[in-house]
Amino acid sequence: MCGIVGAVAQRDVAAILLEGLRRLEYRGYDSAGIAIIDSNSSMNRLRRTGKVSELSEAIKDSSTPGRIGIAHTRWATHGEPSERNAHPHVSGENIAVVHNGIIENHEILRRFLRQQGYPFDSDTDTEVIAHLINHECKNSQTLLEAVQKAVRQLDGAYGMVVMDRNDSTRLVVARSGSPLVIGVGIGEHFIASDQLALFPVTRRFMFLEEGDVAEVTIDTVNVLDSNGQTAERHIRESNLEHDAGEKGPYRHYMLKEIHEQSEAIANTLEGRLGESKLNLASLGNTAETLLKQVKSVQIVACGTSFHAGMVARYWFEELAGIPCRIEIASEFRYRKFFVPESCLFVTISQSGETADTLAALKQAKEQGYMATLSVCNVPGSSMVRESDISFMTRAGAEIGVASTKAFTTQLTALLMLVTGVARHKGMSDAEEAGIVKALRELPHGINSALSLSSDIEALAQEFADKHHSLFLGRGTQYPIAMEGALKLKEISYIHAEAYAAGELKHGPLALIDNDMPVIVVAPNNDLLEKLKSNMEEVRARGGILYVFANRHARLVAGDGIKVLPVEDVPEVVAPILYTIPLQLLSYYVAIIKGTDVDQPRNLAKSVTVE
Repeated sequence: MCGIVGAVAQRDVAAILLEGLRRLEYRGYDSAGIAIIDSNSSMNRLRRTGKVSELSEAIKDSSTPGRIGIAHTRWATHGEPSERNAHPHVSGENIAVVHNGIIENHEILRRFLRQQGYPFDSDTDTEVIAHLINHECKNSQTLLEAVQKAVRQLDGAYGMVVMDRNDSTRLVVARSGSPLVIGVGIGEHFIASDQLALFPVTRRFMFLEEGDVAEVTIDTVNVLDSNGQTAERHIRESNLEHDAGEKGPYRHYMLKEIHEQSEAIANTLEGRLGESKLNLASLGNTAETLLKQVKSVQIVACGTSFHAGMVARYWFEELAGIPCRIEIASEFRYRKFFVPESCLFVTISQSGETADTLAALKQAKEQGYMATLSVCNVPGSSMVRESDISFMTRAGAEIGVASTKAFTTQLTALLMLVTGVARHKGMSDAEEAGIVKALRELPHGINSALSLSSDIEALAQEFADKHHSLFLGRGTQYPIAMEGALKLKEISYIHAEAYAAGELKHGPLALIDNDMPVIVVAPNNDLLEKLKSNMEEVRARGGILYVFANRHARLVAGDGIKVLPVEDVPEVVAPILYTIPLQLLSYYVAIIKGTDVDQPRNLAKSVTVE
């Protein structure tokens, strides 16, 4: 994986393909490549390690005209980052393929194809696809038929685009477990792994379903479903606003997106708050009836979304009084599990394409859960289409690999979802009105937290020579501490761990010294005095504390403790607010460390493989 762009048009497509790749750069990648068939039916392929800009410079020095082509940014799964492993991969002089996903039986197929005389020039699983399609072309009437035969032999996940030098009028695409979208133009069609790549050329999209194979020409799109039958896929008009090239006054996308959180949360809330009641009509006509019936909840997610689910578990059990389980998707899908009565299955994903979470959702639909609900940021994504109900977060495009506004809007949406269930489980009108008021005032609180930016930037200087750190929180702030640790390790490469503060004495105290910064989130709640005792345990052992504390928490800076005051907000929304200073801390530490903030090493924005 990571990014796919294809085009068949009545104009040269090189610039379109390159711009599409640029718009997918935020996902993270290690190499990029392009293949174009020119008017003489010659295939021109260029590949480069590093940034898309390297590929763009190479194209300037090479004539690459042509009206059909494919391009790719790669995030290594098989084989080291190198030019020989970069996509597109070819078989002979005819077949070229770009591919996202993982082919699990590639070694078996590789042995077979070597026996047939096909040489392998890379370490990738994708090259197997190219040779297999070439092999099937020998006994097929069309490229479409050859691709259909080939994909039946593949185990694993794939979103692929195939091009044949012998027929420069069409592309063939196939999708199983990895997203693909077809962009519809006038006398031209485009293909991408993300619709954002195609916004400069179209706003009309056709989303392929699981198992689809499609033949795409200038004028037509012929889609066949997993049974080989002609299928209709409706064209949808996108109203998303996005320009991946605009950072405005900000140095990085991540900083821009941190500062967009007040507006993003306001968008999440828009139309969903009445005077004192929630209005969840946007979830659909059946949602209210369904929420009345919920007796338990199972949440499945990965990474940052998993942390949002951990906070939601506290809310479901405290506010709605129903049991809630939360599990990492990659673990959930590979174990036997018990399905409680009237259990709502909730998936959380920014992209709606997270491979493990999507697979868990499909598995859950076969296991007797009452209903499925996705909390997601991307309309039309696989997870949204697969779920009975979708709660859209409306965060807008998030370009930085390290999630910021996607996380806080997920928390906001989840709190509304919990409240929607809780009012059918005994929550009083006054309690609901209090939550509605707290949510309405939340964007103001976010702006207050953002005002700490200069103080946090100064504080970050003390992390310049640090290699390890510890984050502490209690209750709903424990998952926030986990998210803070994840952000720091993601973009600054400092090793960071998070602990429930009460667990210090069960092992982590052995790590405490004056070279181990300990970051604490300390709202003014019932656990504050317990948390203060935990902090004293750190100070007694020479540790240095950095505390983000409610301004009424009566915590005073001194030897071994630095305190930054945070706005006083209702406890129910405190997890959302306390996320902001931890995001800022990780950002400014990364700046000091000199790392690539928006595209940290080895990471991808949308993880569409296991």
